[in-house]
Amino acid sequence: MKKDIHPDDYRLVVFKDMSNDYSFITKSTAASKETVKWEDGNEYPLVKLEISHTSHPFYTGKMKLVDTAGRVDKFRNRYKKFEKKKEESAE
Repeated sequence: MKKDIHPDDYRLVVFKDMSNDYSFITKSTAASKETVKWEDGNEYPLVKLEISHTSHPFYTGKMKLVDTAGRVDKFRNRYKKFEKKKEESAE
């Protein structure tokens, strides 16, 4: 392996799945502006996740669509102008 390419600032970070409120703590270098008080009474940086192993259909066996904050609508609105151009060129 190459030397001096990996970060040295690993620390304990809490990751929280926002779809089902599952949280876990692990070492990471992920940046975070929020903190949360963990079960041991200490405060740790908080990284919010949209999906984790507790909510992903592959691991749960359940097919459910979680549309947080209207991601599908945002996508459609963003690319609406391209769809209009495509329809105009087809005519």
